[in-house]
Amino acid sequence: MTHLPSLTDRAASCDGDRWYFRASAVALGQNAVLILGQPGAGKSTLALSLMAFGATYVADDGVWLEPHPDGPVLSRPAAAPPMIEARGVGILNAGEVVDRARLALVVDLDAAEADRLPVRHAVAVGPTESPLLQGKDNPHLAAAILQLLRSGRAEP
Repeated sequence: MTHLPSLTDRAASCDGDRWYFRASAVALGQNAVLILGQPGAGKSTLALSLMAFGATYVADDGVWLEPHPDGPVLSRPAAAPPMIEARGVGILNAGEVVDRARLALVVDLDAAEADRLPVRHAVAVGPTESPLLQGKDNPHLAAAILQLLRSGRAEP
């Protein structure tokens, strides 16, 4: 059995059984994408691109990860405004907002994928795991994420 890195190790803080991430999140239906990265890595930019393709805003610059019987859930902080930063443009109204959605995918914008057709990566989320994409410097990442969420990955 392979040891997976723990997603909660990257949390900024913990409050009981939930973890707070300085991250962005969007949802396609009830499947959420958690976008991780250092400041300036492009979290808001990727979230905006996914929203332009039809994803719905969950949160920008801060999101909670909570356990749920059906799998981990991402949720908006209670006081989070429904706005997203567009670098070089300003703060934009997010439009439609989803308060919570099931974690379906983690994207790490600090790590680049070296292989053209990479092996599957995953992170541990408590007793479960979540697929992980290493997305640094990937120009077609938003389109690939949406197609992955809609139709899955072809190879095992």
